[in-house]
Amino acid sequence: MAKTTFEEEIYLRALTGRLVGKALADLGLNKMAVVASRNIICSSIATATEATFITLSGGVTYHFLAEKGKEKDIAERVKAFAPQVTVLQFGGETPIEETKEIFVETLRQFAEKDVPGAFVIHVRIFAAGGLSEALKDEKIKEYLSKKDLFVYTVGFDEGKVYVNKILLEGEELKLEKIAEYQVTLEHADLLNRSLKDRSVTFA
Repeated sequence: MAKTTFEEEIYLRALTGRLVGKALADLGLNKMAVVASRNIICSSIATATEATFITLSGGVTYHFLAEKGKEKDIAERVKAFAPQVTVLQFGGETPIEETKEIFVETLRQFAEKDVPGAFVIHVRIFAAGGLSEALKDEKIKEYLSKKDLFVYTVGFDEGKVYVNKILLEGEELKLEKIAEYQVTLEHADLLNRSLKDRSVTFA
């Protein structure tokens, strides 16, 4: 079990969301949609991403709640918003199998509606195989093959968050690092205690 409190888990998402928002602002984007699971942890990382992005880019964003049975509505609304990038922050307290199901159906509806823009995928759903599962659907695979896809990952030993481009090569997913951000000691310690069950006392 993670050696963190629920309060620390929320604060960890605030720290991580800040870096994700900065990374997207650094790419020169100014219109971002965030689609996030309807739970406290995902709302925490999503709103931190949004606040940082707005502050640094001077752009606009909107928060869409991902819920079972509402995927078609979300796709239509995101398409009408017409973002340059959509951040898919799926994870948190929701059981992972339920999260994967909603994630895949959301992408299926995005493909049906031909929602514009690039995608950034949250490391939790990526690591749990959500994208791999979605790519089994030929319509989703064809749709995403025309998109710029990104995922942010954590270098635990290096104390860094990486932004990676996802390359679809046949049945394989390959990552190409395009940016990296040094995290604070506080952030590194929370990441390690939450995800690796170990503490960091120096950096």
